[in-house]
Amino acid sequence: MLDTVNAALPWLDPVLSHAAAASLALVLLFGALTKLRDLSAFVMATEAYGLLPPVLVSPVAHALALSEAAAGLLLLPVSTRPLGAALALGVLGVASSAVALALRQGRSIDCGCGGYGSRGSGLTLSGALLWRNAALLGLGLAALAPLAPRPVGWADGLAACAAALFAIGLYAVTNQLLSNQPRLAELRNNHD
Repeated sequence: MLDTVNAALPWLDPVLSHAAAASLALVLLFGALTKLRDLSAFVMATEAYGLLPPVLVSPVAHALALSEAAAGLLLLPVSTRPLGAALALGVLGVASSAVALALRQGRSIDCGCGGYGSRGSGLTLSGALLWRNAALLGLGLAALAPLAPRPVGWADGLAACAAALFAIGLYAVTNQLLSNQPRLAELRNNHD
């Protein structure tokens, strides 16, 4: 199946593919780490979506956190990258679908993306969260694309690292802006 997907995607320069894979791997690994450190809190976050029967909430939450970690790890070596990218696309697709469904139901809850409980992730469900996830899905597709056949040197490695660091910084800034959104709306409402 992955061969069919690879045949449909254009070849991508190795620097871009490596940067996309590294960026997405770090995002997934950090998210999985925070969920796995406090699985009971992530189970509560999953339950707050109100999309699953109670008996399935815990197994699904555990499976999501472990799948997220596995996808992040599999994205790092080039030999397992297609499998990691496919798994990452699946995890992001499930998470984004849950966000969209919960938004449709009018839920205003913490997304559970990277923490929960008293501190939470600070990210309330919003349409902007879906756009952020769309960008992550784009990284997954870039990581899945076949590599252009050209030699890769040390300068390419540095460029990929710099691009990945930039992408992670952009992700962190985006999350901070999204977490400030409700607070800014509250300030605006109190000021008027």
